[in-house]
Amino acid sequence: MDRVPPIELLESTHHFPCPYMFKAIGKVENGFAARLVAAVREELAAEVDPPFRVREAVGGRHVAVSIEPVVQTAQQVLNVYQRISKITGLVFVL
Repeated sequence: MDRVPPIELLESTHHFPCPYMFKAIGKVENGFAARLVAAVREELAAEVDPPFRVREAVGGRHVAVSIEPVVQTAQQVLNVYQRISKITGLVFVL
């Protein structure tokens, strides 16, 4: 998780609460996209799935998922990144 921004940078560049874009690439198998969206929803204790987009890579082995929930604090952003990093099949997170 070397790409996770430090809390100070998040607080200086965002005005919380605000939408925050998470992007992840993972292996298509085992419902990666659905598990990713569910993990973000659960971490933020949201009642419904946050807005998201899914794109399958050429060849169909990987899927790119963009999720844009409203987060309340910079700490929530870090918590979501931590939760995402534990998802089986994750290849890359932005």
